[in-house]
Amino acid sequence: MWDFREQFSTEQRCLEYLILCKWPEGFKCPHCCGSTYTVLSTRKSIQCKSCRRQLSPMAQTVMHWSHIPIKKWFEAAYWIANHTPGMSALQLQKHLGIGSYDSAWHMLHRLRKGMVNDERTKLSGLIETDETIIGGPAKGKKGRGVTASENKSLVVGAVEILVYQSNSGKKKERTGRLRLALIPDASEDTLGDFLEENAETGSRIRTDGWPGYSEAALIDFIHHVRVIGKEQIAHKRLPHIHRAFGNLKTWLNGTHHGVDPKHLQSYLDEYTFRYNRRQTPMAAFQSLLSISLKRGPLPLTELASAASTW
Repeated sequence: MWDFREQFSTEQRCLEYLILCKWPEGFKCPHCCGSTYTVLSTRKSIQCKSCRRQLSPMAQTVMHWSHIPIKKWFEAAYWIANHTPGMSALQLQKHLGIGSYDSAWHMLHRLRKGMVNDERTKLSGLIETDETIIGGPAKGKKGRGVTASENKSLVVGAVEILVYQSNSGKKKERTGRLRLALIPDASEDTLGDFLEENAETGSRIRTDGWPGYSEAALIDFIHHVRVIGKEQIAHKRLPHIHRAFGNLKTWLNGTHHGVDPKHLQSYLDEYTFRYNRRQTPMAAFQSLLSISLKRGPLPLTELASAASTW
C-alpha cells in the first residue's frame, strides 16, 4: 500500500517531486534552454548550470509567493483530495499545524480550484442520468419546476455504468465516473447541452420518461427510457445516479450544513473530484497537484470574491 508520509517525509523529497511535476518532460531553462540544474534546497529553487539563473518550481503555480513549506502544501493536497467528508479551512489549519487561519484558507481555496480539469475526458459507454433538487424547505413546489426564490437548486447528474460478470456468471453493474452540474431548468436544450458536454457521441443514455430527454436532446446518443410514471420509481430503475445523489445530499447536509445556491457548483465539483478517485488516493493527490500547478496563481480579485464562498 502506498505510504504518502513515507514518500514525502522531508522538504527535500517534496521539492524533488515538485520539480518533476513542473518539468515532466525534463528541465529546460527558459533563459538559455539549458537542460541541467542544481537543487538549492534552502531556497526551494534550482539553478541552471549553463546560465546560473535561479528558478523556483513554485513560481506561476498555486504556491506562487507562498512562504509555507512545500511539505505542508503536499499534505494539504493529499487530505483535500482524499478526506471523504471534505475539509474546512479551520480543520486544515489544525491538521497541518499552521498558525494562521488566513493561510489555511488561501491554501484550501487555491487547491479546490484544481478539482476541475478542463481537459478531462467525457463519460462513455452506458450512462445513467437524472436530476435532483438540492436545498430549500421540505414543503413547497416539487419536481423539475423549481425556482430560485424557493432557495432550491436543480442539479443534473450522469454516471457511467460498468457491466461485469460475477463469479456465478450473472451480469452485474457498478458505477464509474460521475458528472454533476447546476442547471437553471430541465428543458430539452439544457439537458441536451449537459450530455453533449459530458458524454461521448454514441454513448447509451439511460433516463426516465421526462420530456426534456427528447429525441432532439439525445440526437447524438442511443437512448434507453427506463422509467415512465411516478418519480419514486426512478430510484429503483435508475439506482446508480440516485445513489450518488443520496450520498451528495448526505455530504452537503452533514459536513457543510447546507449550501448557498450561488456557491453550489463549487461543492458539486469538489464532491465529483473525490467520487471519481475514491479508490485511488495516490492518483487523487497526483491529479489535484498536477491540475493546480497548471492553473497557476489565482488573481487577488478572485481570492477576494471567494471569501464569501467558503
